[in-house]
Amino acid sequence: MANPPRRPTNPMTAAEAAFKPVKKPVAPHREPSAAPGVRELVSIRIDRAVLDHFQADGPGWQDRINDTLRQAIEGKPTGTGSDD
Repeated sequence: MANPPRRPTNPMTAAEAAFKPVKKPVAPHREPSAAPGVRELVSIRIDRAVLDHFQADGPGWQDRINDTLRQAIEGKPTGTGSDD
C-alpha cells in the first residue's frame, strides 16, 4: 500500500489517543542562588516590638535586621541592644 489510509484502521485506538490524559510537566528543581550578595525576597512574622526597635532609627531598618541576623549566625555580638 503506497498511501496510508486517511482514517486510522482502529477507531478505538484513535479515540483513546485523542482523550489520553495529559501528563503535566514537573516543575524544575530550583537551586538556591550561588551568587554572593544576592538577596532573597521573603515574608516573615516578627514581634511588633522588634519591628519598632529597628524602624526607630529610620530608613535602612531591613538592612539592620539583616546585619543583626548575619551577626547572630556568625556568633558575633550585635551591639544594637541596650544592656539594662
